[in-house]
Amino acid sequence: MELTATQEEQLKEKGISKKTLEQQIHRFVNGFPTVKLKKAAVVGDGILRISDSEIKDYVEFYDSKREDLDILKFVPASGAATRMFKFLHEFLQEYDASEESINSFINRKNARDLFTFFVGIEKFPFYDAVIESLKKGIDNWQSLSDRDKKERFVRKMLFKNGFNFSAMPKGLVPFHSYGEHKVTAFEEHLHEASGYAATKNEARLHFTIAQAYKNHFVNEFDRIEKAVEESTGKNYEISFSYQKPSTDTVAVDMQDKPIVNKDGTLFFRPAGHGALLDNLNEQDADLIFIKNIDNVTVSNLDEDVSVYKKMLAGVLLKVQEKAFTYLENLQTDSIEDNAFQEMEEFILEQLMRRLPRDYHKYTTIYKREALIEALNRPLRVCGMVKNEGEPGGGPFWVTNEYGQSSLQIVESAQVDDDDYRQRNIAANCTHFNPVDIVCGVRDYQGNKFDLADFRDLETGFITHKSRKGHELKAQELPGLWNGAMAHWNTIFVEVPLITFNPVKTVNDLLKPAHQG
Repeated sequence: MELTATQEEQLKEKGISKKTLEQQIHRFVNGFPTVKLKKAAVVGDGILRISDSEIKDYVEFYDSKREDLDILKFVPASGAATRMFKFLHEFLQEYDASEESINSFINRKNARDLFTFFVGIEKFPFYDAVIESLKKGIDNWQSLSDRDKKERFVRKMLFKNGFNFSAMPKGLVPFHSYGEHKVTAFEEHLHEASGYAATKNEARLHFTIAQAYKNHFVNEFDRIEKAVEESTGKNYEISFSYQKPSTDTVAVDMQDKPIVNKDGTLFFRPAGHGALLDNLNEQDADLIFIKNIDNVTVSNLDEDVSVYKKMLAGVLLKVQEKAFTYLENLQTDSIEDNAFQEMEEFILEQLMRRLPRDYHKYTTIYKREALIEALNRPLRVCGMVKNEGEPGGGPFWVTNEYGQSSLQIVESAQVDDDDYRQRNIAANCTHFNPVDIVCGVRDYQGNKFDLADFRDLETGFITHKSRKGHELKAQELPGLWNGAMAHWNTIFVEVPLITFNPVKTVNDLLKPAHQG
């Protein structure tokens, strides 16, 4: 496509090449191939179920190695809290206090979320602060009607002339209450990390955030650092990064023509959590724990959560240790036939990776190369919880264009809805991906892998959005734990639901895992 001087300068500033832009437009025109599901991964066929005695062994193994490891907790935290309060925005837009009571509105609209919110309102960690602010600012607060109080409470909580929670990063919204102490999701991640991600008395955490809120996060850490360190007995090293402009994707209209802003620039959008592969690739550690910002619990459950985090790490270290030994052996000139067989069984049974179809016809030299190629990859161990209808990705056996199958986390947007067989396979998924991942990103010689070498660029997807009343198409990069890790060695392990406590709406804060 022909670019104006303004657009060429825009691409240069963002770090996007003209070739990349053309590839993005080509994707809109031709689409992405859908993922070919072979079958759902289930316990006994793709998902490991670990007994209580084995859990204890893996935890002890991890703890025995921990002090010699460089460990990092990586937390995607750039999302705004807007969606948490979606039903409250709808309430404010549609409710007219002069026409009806709030109860009447709830009944007329069948607004169950709103009903739950007002029934549990005093249990929210921010309730006292919002009420106190309202009382200070409104002289006749006590004489206001119930409907006025509730409406003003919601406005004070959400908007800029109050607490501005709606525009705030989710990580900075108060999630939990311990008496007078109100704790954000950001702070809970620090407490939780002390239980499993600290080594040599220090916990390292990296948060990906929106650049506009860096000072807010830094100020929050400065405010809580001393108290958290005293409480946990650990020191903290905190770092931040931002989604890179070079990972943005152009948006197009329904005729696949790039959308141009009034100032002549092209309209680009952030490309989803897959864009964070660049941020993850810049981190270097023996072990990296990945967990979303909104998946935390009250502190009395941290110990339970830590057990399963340590278990996942123990599984990774044991498997990685064996893989590294095999890779070192494969560098020697002479390998016994039974050693080849042992490595083949390890790859098939523990890494659950399939060797090339004609592998057994290979000569020794090519067998060695195939084994090295299978073993010398980043490794991830992913917790999987039983599927209880949560939206999001699930574990599947997926077949590639060469007929080889591998374990992948697949999002619903990647499945071919027009193929009833694929829909049926997706419907049989027994487990759900809670983004509970431990990663090994160094090779057997201690060198960090370039993670970009192990993604599958064919696994991006196109979504439909609206802007200023007009439909548009947006493009997302392969998801961070989906196509961005497609060519990693992958192990799925069943973990209990206690490890998965996301806050998707504000009402989730009323659940037991967030009430203490």
